[in-house]
Amino acid sequence: MQMNKSAQTNEEVAATISTMMEKARVAMDQIYDYSQEQVDELVQAVAWAIYKPGNTEKLAQIAVQDTGLGRYDDKVTKKRRKTMGTLYDLKDEKSVGIINKDEATGITEIAKPVGVVGAVVPSTNPGATPANIAMMALKGRNAIIIAPSPKGLTTSKLLLSYIHEELTKLGAPLDLVQVLPEPVNKAKTIELMKQVDFLTVTGSRNNVRLGQTSGTPNICVSEGNVVSIVDATADIQSAAHKIFLSKTFDNATSCSNDNSVVIEAPVYDEMIRALQKEGGYLCNQVEKDNLQASIWTADGKRNPETVAKDPAVIAQAAGLKNKKAEEATFFMVEETGVGEDYPFSGEKLAVVLTVYKAKDFTDAIDISKNILNYHGRGHSCGLHTSDESHIERIGLEMDVSRLLINQVQVSGNGGSFDNGLNFTLSMGGGTWAGNNTCDNLSYKHFLNVTKVSEVIPEVVPTEEELWGTYWEKYGRA
Repeated sequence: MQMNKSAQTNEEVAATISTMMEKARVAMDQIYDYSQEQVDELVQAVAWAIYKPGNTEKLAQIAVQDTGLGRYDDKVTKKRRKTMGTLYDLKDEKSVGIINKDEATGITEIAKPVGVVGAVVPSTNPGATPANIAMMALKGRNAIIIAPSPKGLTTSKLLLSYIHEELTKLGAPLDLVQVLPEPVNKAKTIELMKQVDFLTVTGSRNNVRLGQTSGTPNICVSEGNVVSIVDATADIQSAAHKIFLSKTFDNATSCSNDNSVVIEAPVYDEMIRALQKEGGYLCNQVEKDNLQASIWTADGKRNPETVAKDPAVIAQAAGLKNKKAEEATFFMVEETGVGEDYPFSGEKLAVVLTVYKAKDFTDAIDISKNILNYHGRGHSCGLHTSDESHIERIGLEMDVSRLLINQVQVSGNGGSFDNGLNFTLSMGGGTWAGNNTCDNLSYKHFLNVTKVSEVIPEVVPTEEELWGTYWEKYGRA
């Protein structure tokens, strides 16, 4: 009897997703002949739905209230900044019909939708991430179904109501954007992964793995564990301030928050003092042990009670009683090792910065590589320096998709108005991280492109052009 009930439940889940898929396909058919101008208005509508004064604040308030993660002010800032930046990136970009024509090659490129997009989004960004991905998906005339975390469902549903309100103004089909109905659970999310045409997963390692093994074409992205190097030539005060901003933003909910800093020995003490001036509290060994016990349980699992919490909550949980600790903006722990026996070397989702001392720049690169090979391989790292040779060297040696020089990692990795990276809340780590892309997620990932090839004047290379240099070195025998 229990088996029949379970099978029926699975059938109901499949039917629920199938119904949503049917609605999404109908909505897509209705906008297939939209002009570029009409498509761009869809994108503007989604952007305004989250950016609109009052909406932003309400979404941030509910996100903090229901998930218990992050900070209200920073969530407001994130929603506005990411939305404005993404809309700016999408403005004037072609995504409908002929998007490029190259007379020299005879190739004409025509953009087509990828289909119904499934977007699995994390509890850390239940408002900003769905809106960000929806803008990109609609830019390609796709429909999107959002799968929030259970704690983020209320925020995502409110966002959906705001989006539908704006789509109504345009006379556009509301089923272009849907959210999984409650109760949101693993069964529905996995079924969605199977049924959609294209999938993106932003969040936990387990969810990303499920997405990548779902059998659905996907652009699932990796975990972060940002490490920044401060070399002996860096502007110490500037570097400390930028690392402080990155470490503390939204209580470290982002994959791009600094998790570790590797400091060259000649400026180590100076850098520690600069970080302390930014409100950082350097724990002694006993305090470090207490902090570790409050962040991880005895079996090594992350304690949810200290995930993305205010510094005062962390201090209380770790029993840090002195005034400086209670008033700290973030905490620092000195570390020498990397790996499972050194949990502070991994991603923490907490306002805790792990500090390493490096003998020289070579040692700093080696330490950083070890950290990223343990957690966050392929994602990103940073360098604070005034030495151009160090910039070139680290770029050649570090296997990361993003390397930020003298920047605030948390606001730069996902795109910034003062760098050339496109705005996103989902960042690939390349094959280093087992991802299909090393790019920042963009609207281009939500386009199929038909390449129309026409005949051009024939160009046939000579044997000399192809093998001439080889023959010169090794002969023709």
